[in-house]
Amino acid sequence: MGHELTAQEKYHLITRNLQEVLGEDKLKAILKEREVKIYWGTATTGKPHIAYFVPMTKIADFLKAGCEVTILFADLHGYLDNMKAPWELLELRTQYYENVIKAMLESIGVPLEKLKFIRGTDYQLSKEYTLDVYRLSSVVTQHDAKKAGAEVVKQVEHPLLSGLLYPGLQALDEEYLKVDAQFGGVDQRKIFTFAEKYLPSLGYAKRIHLMNPMVPGLTGSKMSSSEEESKIDLLDRKEDVKKKLKKAFCEPGNVENNGVLSFIKHVLFPLRSEFVILRDEKWGGNKTYTHYGDLEKDFADQVVHPGDLKNSVEVALNKLLEPIREKFSSSQMKKLASSAYPDPSKAKPSAKGPMKNSDPEEVVPSRVDLRVGRVLSVEKHPDANTLYVEKIDVGEPEPRTVVSGLVEHVPKEELQDRLVVLVCNLKPQKMRGLESQAMLLCACSAGEPCQIEPLDPPAGSCPGERVFVEGYEEGQPDEELKPKKKVFEKLQADFQISEASVAQWKGKNLMTKLGNLTCKTLKSGSIR
Repeated sequence: MGHELTAQEKYHLITRNLQEVLGEDKLKAILKEREVKIYWGTATTGKPHIAYFVPMTKIADFLKAGCEVTILFADLHGYLDNMKAPWELLELRTQYYENVIKAMLESIGVPLEKLKFIRGTDYQLSKEYTLDVYRLSSVVTQHDAKKAGAEVVKQVEHPLLSGLLYPGLQALDEEYLKVDAQFGGVDQRKIFTFAEKYLPSLGYAKRIHLMNPMVPGLTGSKMSSSEEESKIDLLDRKEDVKKKLKKAFCEPGNVENNGVLSFIKHVLFPLRSEFVILRDEKWGGNKTYTHYGDLEKDFADQVVHPGDLKNSVEVALNKLLEPIREKFSSSQMKKLASSAYPDPSKAKPSAKGPMKNSDPEEVVPSRVDLRVGRVLSVEKHPDANTLYVEKIDVGEPEPRTVVSGLVEHVPKEELQDRLVVLVCNLKPQKMRGLESQAMLLCACSAGEPCQIEPLDPPAGSCPGERVFVEGYEEGQPDEELKPKKKVFEKLQADFQISEASVAQWKGKNLMTKLGNLTCKTLKSGSIR
């Protein structure tokens, strides 16, 4: 950069794309005097995936603004958060995080010499820090500690004491790292306000808090390390990136909850200051955008097609991932990755003997309440051109209202009076103002454009009849599938249509007592 940045320009860089800043006046005051010291912490638990590019891009902004940045590998926090990382793997995971995050920052062109990397256990086990934890525990109420961790610490029925300690440690980190500000997602807000309330009671200064919005995952809702299918790993091969992006939700014209657009806004634009949509000459050729707002508007107006958007992101993403793959191709790095994250399927069985189906959290198809239904009526949704509103008899006193996006795929008269298959224990969901009380299962062809057909129960089936996967007849469905647990989504990844047009899960047939579920014409494809 040619010229020295003004305090105002630095403030703009530090705060752009953030959702909220607590302590703006303090930030402006420090910028007039000196450089700001900021820290970002990450608990070394699940494997970092591409959503980590979102905070990394902000860290690049902080460094451009001249800030002194510390990255904290919060190994102790990872252990305390419901023991997400076993103690014996912590050291390896921390090494993995350090290598991956350095590789990510190098890939987006961030000079590492301006950064400080520190591990929680380097200072969190010291006498002074430990005494401060005890001092803090004598002024913090149980209620406040629990409330502070509500969004961040894994919530379980019988919470461990460690989850109550977590927010206090994160507050003390601000003091022990000697920073002016802490940066994190807006999901950390309660911990941040907790720190602002309690640090002064120990005689320590209240810090500034910078919060990133929760960006929808590139291939779904909030990207989580625990959802194998949804996240794109930093070491995924090009073909995996293509496959996962293909599944990404990216409806023509829909800019709400669009992970593909969000990734462009929060990662690709800030890094390059422009984004190129790659497309065929016959659709007008490539187009370069220098303002994100223009791209979003063109997508909303359907000037930019989802397919072109995904392809362009795929190319840009692979450019970012290439140097990371390269770094991790050495045998030493491969060994680190596999020992920090051992394959659970290769784990040694425990000496306790078989524990078949005893774990209520086991993801088995019998947990899904699948039933035959009969469509009593079909109308177009009053506020959405692509949605039908159906009344469907599933063997209960009242029919259920089901909203499905089938207008462009299945004529109304083909749905009327037909037998269908429904998922009946998903949490009811509002779709454009109307609550949908079940989900209608359809077969979907592999090719583009996707052909969609509702699944057919065997002839002679009755509404309310149970649908099961061969070999899983016995288990009881959950009362309601908890959205956070993603049970149905995990199972859905293995539902498919066979070459013989039979619905299957992992090669086993979906059936009722009268026979197999099929679809009329599609051979091979997915079920959704």
